[in-house]
Amino acid sequence: MSLRTRLFLILFIAGFAGVLSLLFVDFSSLLTTLRVPETSPVDPLWLKPLSLIQPTILLAAATLVGVSLAPKVGLSAPAFEALARRDNFIKALRPQIAPGLIGGLVGGTAIILSWVLAKPFLPAEFVTRAEELNRLLPFPTRILYGGIIEELLLRWGVLTLFVWMLWRLIQRGKDRPRAVYFVVAIVFSSLVFGLGHLPLAVALGSRITLAVVLYIVGANSVFGFIAGYLYWRKGLEASIVAHMLAHVVIVSAIYVER
Repeated sequence: MSLRTRLFLILFIAGFAGVLSLLFVDFSSLLTTLRVPETSPVDPLWLKPLSLIQPTILLAAATLVGVSLAPKVGLSAPAFEALARRDNFIKALRPQIAPGLIGGLVGGTAIILSWVLAKPFLPAEFVTRAEELNRLLPFPTRILYGGIIEELLLRWGVLTLFVWMLWRLIQRGKDRPRAVYFVVAIVFSSLVFGLGHLPLAVALGSRITLAVVLYIVGANSVFGFIAGYLYWRKGLEASIVAHMLAHVVIVSAIYVER
């Protein structure tokens, strides 16, 4: 088995743990919060297995993109790559822990502050339903799906692909990619990350005002920029650590607010 194949399998298995974490979600309560009509043909019993299909396909695609293109543009997942080479995983992970923790604290705090500042301008119905949704999301799902799956999709997949495209189109694949390509790709993937949260806001059934859009896209894009920078400068694992810790900070704030 080649090194690339082993790395793909390791990353896919790690990501699939995040996919399986969706099984912890109480879909009956979730459908109520998302205001899905009772006449909906979707049976909550089937939602759990069905919810695994799409993220699994996206995970496989993003993992393949990263494994194929990241080495070409100087991006990496040092600890996972060490594991694929059968080297010391912990030793390769250690340099990424501190930056990841700092990024997670800053990012999580930024999201909380964004909520506090935006809340007075958001529709009351949206605030109520968003808070309900936050309480419904199981902690394992936040950590594993948010921390691993979203980083594999947005950083390992989207950000890597965009840097590679800029490098191939502008530099014709010669020399090392310029720093500006990484910055542009980080901004782009951050906006995609922010915009990707809008459908969930729409599903809450509340009015989608300009304040709602600015809050959702802005707060998530800020964190996306932090995670993207960590991935570029330190490695994929640093962004994963940051994403996981950001959720810990957010959950802690939710419990304090109670």
